[in-house]
Amino acid sequence: MGNPVLLMGDSGSGKTYSIKTLDPDKVGVFLVEKPRLPFRKEFRCKKNATYMDILSALANPKQPIYVIDDSQYLLVNEFFDRASEPGYQKYTDLALNFRNLIHFVINKAPDNVIVYFLHHTETDNNGKVKAKTVGKMLDEKLTVEGLFDIVLRTEIDSEGHWLRTQSNGQDTVKSPEDMFPIRIPNDLALVDRMIRDYYGMEPITNTKKSEEK
Repeated sequence: MGNPVLLMGDSGSGKTYSIKTLDPDKVGVFLVEKPRLPFRKEFRCKKNATYMDILSALANPKQPIYVIDDSQYLLVNEFFDRASEPGYQKYTDLALNFRNLIHFVINKAPDNVIVYFLHHTETDNNGKVKAKTVGKMLDEKLTVEGLFDIVLRTEIDSEGHWLRTQSNGQDTVKSPEDMFPIRIPNDLALVDRMIRDYYGMEPITNTKKSEEK
């Protein structure tokens, strides 16, 4: 059983930058929309990544870590590609394709693989911050966060960039009991180590010394 993790936040809040602390030899990055990463450290990146690219890689994974950045553009790009189609079928397909990707990670990926979905947020009519979606099908028929055991959210204050691990009552953040402190540094390598330790997964040994943040 693979492990999907949702890391959500506003644009510019540090989601993509959190990748920098990972060992490039242990991670594959799917860039759905961005042309490049916002730092010089080099990673294996698949640009203009599609569902087919992601599913193909996860069917025979070569790395223990994969990152989809930004995963909401899988929804957005399909929506615009099919904008001229009449009717509601396209919205059903949008929801189904995204759900099926998460289910594939859970049901088909190996136990030691963690897939991080870096995702934008939006605020609903009740003022609650949630994962950004397209169309009512995902909002009314499928709660995206419900497919994840771990949902983290970026935060910024005068001391730096952080990840919050539990809900503040106005968002959909969650994580298993005692997996994390309430707030941790914006460091995906740290997140990955803590998840693997909590679930008793084999730790990842870096092939070379990690860069300083």
